[in-house]
Amino acid sequence: WKAGCGVPNHLRLCHSQKRDITMTSITQGMDTCPAYAPIFGYMGAASCMILANFGSAWGTWKAGCGVCNMGIDYPKGVIKNIVPIVMAGVLGIYGMIVAVIITQAISPPSAEYTTVYSLYNGYAHLAAGLCCGFSCLAAGGTIGVIGDVGVRCFGRKASGGKRSWMTGEGANPRDAGDSGGGASDAMSLEGANKLYVGLLIMLIFSEALALYGLIVALILSQHTFECGQN
Repeated sequence: WKAGCGVPNHLRLCHSQKRDITMTSITQGMDTCPAYAPIFGYMGAASCMILANFGSAWGTWKAGCGVCNMGIDYPKGVIKNIVPIVMAGVLGIYGMIVAVIITQAISPPSAEYTTVYSLYNGYAHLAAGLCCGFSCLAAGGTIGVIGDVGVRCFGRKASGGKRSWMTGEGANPRDAGDSGGGASDAMSLEGANKLYVGLLIMLIFSEALALYGLIVALILSQHTFECGQN
């Protein structure tokens, strides 16, 4: 106990022991460029690449199974019906383009451990990545299902329901027309070509789904706000 204070020394200061304390300045509000802001940008780039590749693999898997099955009935149409697989593979390129643009737009921290990459940029890049990624995923599933069913039906229509080993096409393609059904085969091939045109139109509009997502993602990635420069 200290005389004149009435309380223990560690609980109270006497008038002779007063000290001046200066408070630091406090700014109320949310930090627009926190250290964790780049997380959202990298999440957008990663999700875009992963979802786009998933859609591309999905479409290639489904359409590839259909092409292999169709090749049993109509081997000559394998190369012609490879279009769904090519269109599914393009989806991965869309995702790569957006992911590269987002990654290059993420600013690293400075020497003073501060960052100019804002939350606005992070949210915009995350939205861009999800927009392109999910669009490619939906397009990949659509291309895969349409390509699978379409090429199978094309093969059956072009072959007239006959197996390749029945017509001799499997062993020697030149002997495929010696089965005696010239007029019937011509009608089947004409109907198959009409079916092929419809198949291509459906695939084009399915691919357009991913293209729409790519366009919106590119627009979103151009919206930027950098601390200290805006």
